[in-house]
Amino acid sequence: MKKALFHKLLFCFFLFVNSYSFAQKTVPELWGQRVHDDAHALKQETVDHLEKSLKAYEDSTSNQIAILLIQSLDGDVIEEYSIRVAEKWKLGQKGKDNGVLLLVAVDDHKMRIEVGQGLEGVLTDALSSRIIRNEIAPEFRRGDYDAGVIAGISGIIKAIGGEYKADNSTISSFDIALIIIAILFFGGVLVFSFIKEFRSSKDGKVNSGNKINPTLKKMKNGSKSTFPVPFGFGSGWSSSSGFSSGSSSSSFFGGGGSLGGGGSSGSW
Repeated sequence: MKKALFHKLLFCFFLFVNSYSFAQKTVPELWGQRVHDDAHALKQETVDHLEKSLKAYEDSTSNQIAILLIQSLDGDVIEEYSIRVAEKWKLGQKGKDNGVLLLVAVDDHKMRIEVGQGLEGVLTDALSSRIIRNEIAPEFRRGDYDAGVIAGISGIIKAIGGEYKADNSTISSFDIALIIIAILFFGGVLVFSFIKEFRSSKDGKVNSGNKINPTLKKMKNGSKSTFPVPFGFGSGWSSSSGFSSGSSSSSFFGGGGSLGGGGSSGSW
């Protein structure tokens, strides 16, 4: 009886494991290409341009960047699927781990930039997030996947080269909220301080006749009270979508590197 129960439980366990493995979305083969448009969202001229540009970039830096557009995650988690793609494709050079994957799930409106450990110091999680929000997502919302992918790759290359700079003319809604909070906070401190000084001056006149409150005396003599001043917060970023097309494309294979989970995910 116990043996039969054990066999049933063991069978259920293997059934669960197999069903989970079958539920995972299949990772495509690399097929010698840097750009995999399984969703058919890009124009062929865009694919050719990106292939040539990324080959030229790898030839000059050894950094490997690959792009994968899929129709849907089929219920999978984008971070987990991205890691599986990176593990299978082995982007980046072995020992350097200098690979980057741009993954886009069109129907799910989700994307991710997966970064190898060797590039995490320059292409940080924060920069990856900014590239997604400021470069790729706006183009995707307009339905222009070609412009979005090109702008994203341009931003990635600029970030790795230390050339992806903030545009002070663009302020995000988050920064505006911080400025408003800072103004309200320090404005409240200022008002509270003046009320406190006013009450102290009245008490001083009642208790000591002609004695003047020392703080008011300083203010009367022209000295300034010091209050914290809120800092400005600028977080806009800009990057052009043009980058050199380089030489003709050739068969592409991963260099044996690994991507350790650095990067950022986003949606549009």
